[in-house]
Amino acid sequence: MAGNPNELGGAPEENGGADLDALALREEVERLERSVRRGEERRRALVHIMGDLNESNRKLADQRKAMLHILGDYEDDRSRLARQTARLDNSRRALLHILKDSHESNLRLGDSRKAMIHIMGDLRETTQEMERREQELRDKQEQLVQAGKLATLGELTTGVAHELNNPLNNIGLFVGNVIDQLRLDEVETERLIGDLESAMEQVKKATEIISHLRTFGRVAPINVGPIDVDDVIERSLLLVHQQLRLRGIEIELDLCPDELTVLANPIQLEQVFINLLTNARDALEDAPKKAITITSRRDSERIRISFADTGPGIRPEVAPRIFDPFFTTKEVGAGTGLGLSITYSILKEYGGDITVDSRLGDGATFVVELPVAPDLIPEESIF
Repeated sequence: MAGNPNELGGAPEENGGADLDALALREEVERLERSVRRGEERRRALVHIMGDLNESNRKLADQRKAMLHILGDYEDDRSRLARQTARLDNSRRALLHILKDSHESNLRLGDSRKAMIHIMGDLRETTQEMERREQELRDKQEQLVQAGKLATLGELTTGVAHELNNPLNNIGLFVGNVIDQLRLDEVETERLIGDLESAMEQVKKATEIISHLRTFGRVAPINVGPIDVDDVIERSLLLVHQQLRLRGIEIELDLCPDELTVLANPIQLEQVFINLLTNARDALEDAPKKAITITSRRDSERIRISFADTGPGIRPEVAPRIFDPFFTTKEVGAGTGLGLSITYSILKEYGGDITVDSRLGDGATFVVELPVAPDLIPEESIF
C-alpha cells in the first residue's frame, strides 16, 4: 500500500531537527552548569571574605580593649614618673644642703659623705628607672601606632575586597576564554597568548594590592629617610579610592610641581594621609556635595599638605578635642578615636604640626606641615 510521499520524505528531516535541538539543549545545559559552578565559587569566595571581615572586626575590638589597657598603664606611668621627678628634686636639694654643711663643719663630714653616697645611689637608681619608663612609654606609643594601623586596615577591608574583585573577575574571564578555545579545538596562538598575558597583568595588579596591604600592616622598624610627599599621597589614594568611588566622593588634586622631600618613614606618613582621607570620607556621608581637595605647597623651610572636604564642618565645642586620644563623635563601634591623635603624634615626632580650619556648614580643612628635608651633601664635597 503506497503512502503519502511528503510524509515518507519528511521523517528524516524531523529526526535530524530533533537531534540538533537536543544537541543545542545539551550545550545550553552545560553552559548553565558552568555558570552555576562559577557562581557557587564566587559565593564561597564572598562567604570567605565576609568571614575574614568578621574576624578582623573581632580583632579590632580586642585591639581597642588592649589600647584602653595601654592608655591606663600610660597614665599610671606618667603619675609614677611625676612622683619620681619630685623625689629627684628633693634629693638634689638635700645634696646641696649637705654640701653647704660640709663646708661649715669638718665634724659632720663623715656623716655628710655617707648621706651623699646614699643620695647619689638614689639618684642613679631614679635615673635608671626614668630611662626604663621612657623606653616603656616609647614602646607603648609604637603599640598605639600599630593598633591604629590595624584599625585603619579593618575599615579598609571592604574597599580592598572590591578592589581585588575586579582583577579576579578579569582573570576568570581571560582564563575562561582560553579554556573554551582549547575545548572547541579552535586554538589561535596569538589570541591565546594575548588572553594569558592579560590574565597575568591582572594577577600582577592583585599582587601589588596585597603586597601594599602587607607592607602597611606589618610591624617593622621605624626607618627614617628622604621621601617624596606626592608619592605617599598617591599610595594612600590607592588604598582608599575604591571606598571613595563607591560613596560618590570626588578627589581633586592640586599638587606642587616641585619635588616635595621630607625626612620621615613612608608607612607612618601614609598612615597620616589615610587617617585624614577616611576622616573626610566619614564627614561627607550626608553632604549634598561630596568632594575632597588635596593641595601641596612648599616654601624655603616648610611643606604644607591640606585636605579640604565639603562636609558640614566641625562644631566649635568639639574642635579643641579632636586630637585627643579615643575622642570620637561617631556612634559606638563606628570609630576608635585614634586616627587624629596618632596623626598628631607622628607629625610631632618629625618636627611637624597639624591644624584644622573649619566653619560650621562650610567643610573642614586639615593642614599638615613638615620641615623640608636638608639637601644631601655628596661625600666627595666634604674634603
